[in-house]
Amino acid sequence: MDMSYYQLALLPLLLLLLLCLVSLHACSAASITAGTPDGSELWGYVEIRPKAHLFWWYYKSPQRTSTPTKPWPTILWLQGGPGASGVGLGNFLEMGPLDVNLKPRNSTWLQKADLIFVDNPVGTGYSYVEDNSLFVTSDWEQAADATTLLKALVDEVPTLRSSPLFLVAESYGGKYAATLGVSVARAARAGELNVTLGSVALGDSWISPEDFTLAYTPLLLAVSRLDDNAGDEADKKAETVKKQIAAGQWAAAQTSWEVLLGFIATKSGNVDVYNFLLDSGMDPVAANTPAGSSQSSSPAMRYSTYLQGQDSSPDSNTIDGIMNGVIKQKLKIIPSDFTWGEQSDSVYNALIDELLSYGVNVTVYNGQVDVICSTDGAEAWVQKLKWDGLKTFLSLPRQPLYCGDSQGTKAFVRSYKNLHFYWILGAGHFVPADQPCIALSMISSITQSPAS
Repeated sequence: MDMSYYQLALLPLLLLLLLCLVSLHACSAASITAGTPDGSELWGYVEIRPKAHLFWWYYKSPQRTSTPTKPWPTILWLQGGPGASGVGLGNFLEMGPLDVNLKPRNSTWLQKADLIFVDNPVGTGYSYVEDNSLFVTSDWEQAADATTLLKALVDEVPTLRSSPLFLVAESYGGKYAATLGVSVARAARAGELNVTLGSVALGDSWISPEDFTLAYTPLLLAVSRLDDNAGDEADKKAETVKKQIAAGQWAAAQTSWEVLLGFIATKSGNVDVYNFLLDSGMDPVAANTPAGSSQSSSPAMRYSTYLQGQDSSPDSNTIDGIMNGVIKQKLKIIPSDFTWGEQSDSVYNALIDELLSYGVNVTVYNGQVDVICSTDGAEAWVQKLKWDGLKTFLSLPRQPLYCGDSQGTKAFVRSYKNLHFYWILGAGHFVPADQPCIALSMISSITQSPAS
């Protein structure tokens, strides 16, 4: 990534500016796109509403051929938070082509599919609004914005017209994926969006707050991070959250949930909510994210909780450093006075049921040692689905999965028709980073990649 590379990357933007001089109409377009000279990367802004700008970054897989044996897949990654940057975190910390040190990642998902990262919703990462009243206030609003983005990307990324689209999410991104999946399916069925929705995959996803909250105590008791005395009190606090959710007291439930997490931290030796084998601050993904932001909706759901004092200068090899330094220089189109960072409603099972009823493949995958979005909680909300195949699905045995030359079981999977559940052993909240080999194998199965 030397300066000559940046100069080459600037060429598409210079051509666009030249076009603007010739035609004022070209400058009034709702999107701006740049990329590498060979077309292997594209990035840009789409003005999804007046003065509201979503940033996206597309990578073309080097394994893609001009005449694949079957359609080559594209993955749209949806980060959690809410408000965490997919362009930064998912890209450089989990499964993009380069890691935070800008070195090639051996386990990149680009081996199996084209990748699109998006800073969603507006106000996240490189995305921005010109008026603070334009921030979204619900998951459905972000789904509408993201659908508008996809309508623009069909023209900006022509491969999307023939490439099945897979929405893959993590944490709160699962809510985005569920609502966006339904929005895309409806738009495609109505002829308003020319894409084929291949699958929706929900990784350690915050789908049902009630089920996850009720799972904290039994999970932490079972792994000796809480004792019975603390467990009794934690259960009472969890029941309070449940009652407030049932009564629609969302703000009170949020406050009570945070009180519960604070109590658990105190009584558990400060267990890491992303991995019960660790203490707070030890998770390798969290340890590379930027210093904390008080704007995120919850200290437990953001990626920057434990990182006060981390070097965030543009020259540092941290995610914050590279996004405001070398990456911003490469992209060229980020506003000069803009600083990358994080910025800070419920999804119902009916959304998943609707996707299943359309015949869309739905995959749930969960890390074994996650706490905040535990496997027990994920199993609980899946069991509440109204899908007519659920009873058969639950009755089937799991199949063990292995990976590469390593010995031992790495995961289990259960599948029936278009519902699939993966139990990822030894992984916490950040599955692609914690167990990259089996995560890559899983994504290959989900996308049915020709590179499988």
